[in-house]
Amino acid sequence: MLVKRLQKALLALSLVAGGAQASPARVRLENRAASFDYKSQIVRGVNLGGWLVTEPWITPSIYDNAGGGAVDEWTLSQILGATEARSRLSAHWSSFISQDDFNRIAQAGLNHVRIPIGYWAVAPIEGEPYVDGQLEFLDNAINWARGAGLKVIVDLHGAPGSQNGFDNSGHRGAIQWQQGSSVNQTVVAFDVLARRYIQSDVVTAIEALNEPFVPGGVNEDGLKGYYYSVLSDLQNVNPGAALFMSDGFQAVDSWNGFMQGSDVVMDTHHYQVFDNGLLSMGIDDHVKTACSLATQHLVRSDKPVVVGEWTGALTDCAKYLNGVGNAARYDGTYQSTTRLGDCANKATGSSANLSPDEKANTRRFIEAQLEAYEMKSGWLFWTWKTEGAPGWDMQDLLAQGLFPNPPTDRQYPKQC
Repeated sequence: MLVKRLQKALLALSLVAGGAQASPARVRLENRAASFDYKSQIVRGVNLGGWLVTEPWITPSIYDNAGGGAVDEWTLSQILGATEARSRLSAHWSSFISQDDFNRIAQAGLNHVRIPIGYWAVAPIEGEPYVDGQLEFLDNAINWARGAGLKVIVDLHGAPGSQNGFDNSGHRGAIQWQQGSSVNQTVVAFDVLARRYIQSDVVTAIEALNEPFVPGGVNEDGLKGYYYSVLSDLQNVNPGAALFMSDGFQAVDSWNGFMQGSDVVMDTHHYQVFDNGLLSMGIDDHVKTACSLATQHLVRSDKPVVVGEWTGALTDCAKYLNGVGNAARYDGTYQSTTRLGDCANKATGSSANLSPDEKANTRRFIEAQLEAYEMKSGWLFWTWKTEGAPGWDMQDLLAQGLFPNPPTDRQYPKQC
C-alpha cells in the first residue's frame, strides 16, 4: 500500500545460519519445469487475497462473527481458540475459492494468479495462536490453475514478527521481523514453499516476502541479505526459477544493480487511496499518476517489474480497509477532519451502486493502469473476490463492465 516515506532506521542484522528444517512429510515435488519468461512476456493476473491469509476488509463477516477484538488473523485465532479457529477458517478455505473461480479468471483473459500464504501455514512456531491446514487448499489451487491454463505465483505474505505491522501480515502492530530468529524462521518457511512447489509446471515463481516496510523500520541491508539467502535456496531447488522481490515501498528503480542478471522480478504495489493528497485528486490526475509511475520508474528498472497489487477504487471507504476500528480518510473520519466526499455508496456492496460518473472514472482509471503497467512486465489486480468492497472486487468489476474483458479492450485508449 502507498505510504509516505519515513526516515529509515538503519539497524545491524546478520542472518542466522542453520535452523529447523522442513519435515519431509510436508514436502511435495512436481517433475516439470515452469514455463513463463518474465523478461519477455506480459503478466496479466489477479490476487486471491483474503483466502489463505484472511483480511478483515475482504471478509468482514469472519471478523464480525468472532465476538469483538479480532483485528488480524493472530487475534482472530487467539480469541476463537485453536479448535474453533480451525473449524471456521477451514470452512472459509473450502468455500471462498474453487475451480470455478480459476475458470472464470482464465475466461477473463488473465494468465496468472498470485496466492498469498502465511509462514504459519508452512512453518508454524510453537506457542503462537495461528492454525494451519492451508497447504491442502494451496495444493488444490495449483491443480485448478493447471486445469484452467493459469500460472501461479506463491506469495509469502506474512513473516514471523510481521514485516510491516499491517493486518495483511497476519499480525497488526509493531514490526518485529529481523528480531531474534525471525529472519531464519522466514527462510525456513520459504524453503518449504520452494521444495513443495517450485518444480511444478504451474508455479512459475515464489515471492520472497510481501511488502516489507523499509520506511517504517525494516533494515534494507538486512532485507537484501534475506533476498540473497532465499534466491540461493530457490536456485538450489530449481535453477532458473523466478524469485519475486518486493521493492519495500522504495522507488522500484532504486533497486537497479541489485541481483542484476539473476532470475528475479521486482514487485511494486501502487495504490492512490492511502493519502489525503492522492484522494483529493480528480480523475485526470489519478490517470497521470499511474502513467508517471510507468514512465519515471517502471521502464527505468534493470529487471522485470510486475505491479503486483493495485486497485480500481478511488477512495478508502471500503469497510475495515484501514483496519478494524478505523474509518476512512475520504469522508474525514480517519486521520483527518477534511471531508473529500461521501462514503455512503462506496463502503459496502457492488460497484453497481456507484454513480454513472463514478463508474466511468473507475473504468478509465483501470484502463490507464493496465496501459501503464504493461509498459514494463504487467500486473496483478488486488483482488479477485470480496464480500462487497466496491472497486476492489475484480469479479464484480467484470460483471459491471468496469474491468475490460479481455484486458486489451479499451473504451479510453492511449491515456499514457
